[in-house]
This record gives sequence, structure tokens and C-alpha cells, in this order.
Amino acid sequence: MAGQHFDVPSIGNTPLLHYLVFHTALAGRPGAGPALALSLVFVAIVCAFTGLCYAEISSMIPIAGSAYTYTYATLGELVAWIIGWDLILEYAFSNMSVSVGFAAHVVDLMDWFGIHPPLMWISPAYLPTGLQDLAGNNLYNPGWHFGFNIPAFLIVMILTVILVRGIRESVRANNIMVLVKIAAILVFVFAAASFIKPHNWHPFMPNGWGGVLAGGSIIFFTYIGFDSVSTAAEECRNPQRDLPFGILATLVACTVLYGGVGIVLSGIVPWQSVMGDAAPVVNALKRLTLANASVELHWVRLFVLVGALMGMVSSILVFQLGQARIWFAMSRDGLLPAMFSRIHAQFRTPAFATWVAGFVVGIPAGLLDIGTVANLTNIGTLFAFVLVSAAVLVLRVREPERHRGFRAPLGPVFPVLSIIFCIVLMMGLEVMTWMAFFAWLAIGLLIYFFYSRHRSEFAQPR
Repeated sequence: MAGQHFDVPSIGNTPLLHYLVFHTALAGRPGAGPALALSLVFVAIVCAFTGLCYAEISSMIPIAGSAYTYTYATLGELVAWIIGWDLILEYAFSNMSVSVGFAAHVVDLMDWFGIHPPLMWISPAYLPTGLQDLAGNNLYNPGWHFGFNIPAFLIVMILTVILVRGIRESVRANNIMVLVKIAAILVFVFAAASFIKPHNWHPFMPNGWGGVLAGGSIIFFTYIGFDSVSTAAEECRNPQRDLPFGILATLVACTVLYGGVGIVLSGIVPWQSVMGDAAPVVNALKRLTLANASVELHWVRLFVLVGALMGMVSSILVFQLGQARIWFAMSRDGLLPAMFSRIHAQFRTPAFATWVAGFVVGIPAGLLDIGTVANLTNIGTLFAFVLVSAAVLVLRVREPERHRGFRAPLGPVFPVLSIIFCIVLMMGLEVMTWMAFFAWLAIGLLIYFFYSRHRSEFAQPR
């Protein structure tokens, strides 16, 4: 679990930290195996440090907004541009990951009803490790093939139309989706626990702490969104007491649920069998159902499928809305062309930004596998966390007297630990991911220095 292997060792597929320490190439990330549960605990600790930093910086600004809004108001235009450009990467690739996962679950749902569409229209065009069926038979060789993941593309475009028309999810609908998702997790854990085979947990850490770090680096995107709790600093009656409790309680609940799934999943099937799988839980349930001829598991699989699909629809909708808002905010500040902040005459939504966000996510989601897009999601998110944590330190020196509704405890300890741990997790990602990330930042800086800084609202008239 949380690993990806290729046929030939290469520097590009090697985690950066491993290459810097051992100067040797690997055939992909070392899998965490059953120790993915430890990876999840480590990631939760990192998110706790970062969440408290987010809470402090958001409490300094009496408006709702993202890290882009906070940094623009406190650290200036260049840092805000870098974080905004990075957030576009984070939001886009996060939704690509979820969309590819959604498509895999749709395929499983069709399989449950006995529907089997042509493989080329339900799988990504790029499969770095190929594609195998549950019996291990090779369906596609590694690399590119003719095809397009239509379900992944369609869900993004359908939700884009909904967002353009201005139909926003209600709090009640979102809560229902979350409850169904939690119920599906609990049903899976309790129903599958009786099929655990303890020998699947040995060895518990097949690749040592390197595998645990790599697992944390790739599983990090499952915690994206936790920081929404931290932005409520101005709404708390006692933020110094309530915010740490809210953030830590959220992270503990997520870790217990995710950890339970990881432990049970690695106990019912060999961990190697779910590597690179976009729908590992339902496919593991399918294996169990076929092996045990269990009618009960057959229906459990359907319930888990429905719960997973509802949760992913909610996630895609929220992050597509968030991504369009980033485009809109940067355009409103003059950093992107004005068309991104135009409001639709009828629907009163930033329609152009929403459509751009839809195609930016939908087309790559139809072409790329979940491992490729998840890597860029993680490095983008972790880099944003580093910048926010650094901003807390800078502002404590630059504006020590500024009102803070919440202050992370123990002086500089939490921001420093957040920066260190986020960088460590980033170094668990492959060299190729780092190269793609630096290329993205370089493109962003070129756009800023040749276009944005001359047209922003703070640009000096010439």
C-alpha cells in the first residue's frame, strides 16, 4: 500500500530523500505495507502543527479566505502569487486524484450490476505500471495507450455545470454525505474484520521507516481540507481553547477511521495487491466476495461503493469551487487576466474561471493515473503548508503587536516543526515529482515577472 513500482530502477522514480542519502536508484517508492497506519499517524501530527499555524494567520485577518488571501494581506504580492500559483496546482491535482478514484468506483459499481464497458473508455491513457485484473492478468503494458477515462472527465464537467449555474451544496446535504461516508467506512471495517488473515501483516514494515515516510508522502492528500477548521478563528468564542480542540479532534477522528481501514485492508489481502489501485477497498471486497461466495459481502461492497461515491462527489464539488475562487481572486487583484473575474450576467458566478478550472481538471483526469496526479497534489499542498508556517514566523517578528485571535503555543516551536516535517514528507516523493513541481513554479514566476506584476492593483503607473 502507498507504493508504486516500475520495471527498471531510475533516479526519476526514486524518493528524493533515499537518493540523497544512499545515492542509489529504486524502481519506484518503497511501499509502507501494513505500516501505512503509522504513516497516517505521522501525517496527522504534521497536520496538527500546520493547522495551528493556519489558525494563527487566519485569525489575524477578519475575512474568510484561503492561504492566498492571508499571505496577500500580510506578506505581499510576490509571496501571495507563489502561494496562489501553488494552490492552483494543489486544488487541480487533488481533484484529478479524486476524479480518477471516483471513476474507478463507478467502474466497480457497473461491475456490481454486471455492466462491463470497453476498457479503453474507463481507464487512464497513461498507466506507468500497466493494468492488471484481480487475477493478475496483464490488461495493458506500462506507458501510454489509446483510451480516455470518461467517468473521471464526466463527473468534473457535470459538477462544473452545476457550479456555473450557482447551485451550491447545502450544509445539510454535505453533512448527510459525510455521515454516509463514515457509515460506509465503519461497515467495511466491521464486516471485513472477520476475514483478516494475520500472516498478511508480516512483515509489518516491509521497507522499514523509508516505506513509512513514503507512505505518508503519498497518503497526505487524504487530509487535504482539514485546515478548514483552522479558518474559523474569528467565529470561536474562545479561540485559544476551542481551535486546538477542534483541529486535534478532527485529526484524531480522521486518523482512527483511516487507520482502521488501512489495518483491515492490509489484513484481508496482501498489501502488494492494492498498490496503485484507485479503488483498493471495493476491489479487496470483491476478492473476498468471490473467494468466500458471500452474499453479505456482496451487499457490503455495494454500500461501501455508494458511500465512497457520495464522499468523492462532495470533495470534487468543494475543491472545484475553491479552485475557481483562487483564479477569481488572483484576477481581481490584477495578477491574472480580467476575464477570470468576470461574473456571469444571469447566474452571478465567475463562469469563465469555473469552466477553465473544469477543463484543467477534467482532461488530465481522463488521461493520467491516480499515482501520478496524487504526487503533485501532495508536493503542492506540503509546499503551501511550509509557506504558511514560515509566514507565521515572519509576522511574529515583523508585526508582533498585531491582534491575533489565536496564537500557536510554545513560541516558534510549532511553526518550525511544521516546516521541518512538511519538508521531510516532501522529500519522500520521487525526484520526477520534484522536477515537475519546480517546472510549475518556474512557469508561475515567469508569468508573474513578465505579466502579473505590471498589471496588479499595486503596480506603479508608467
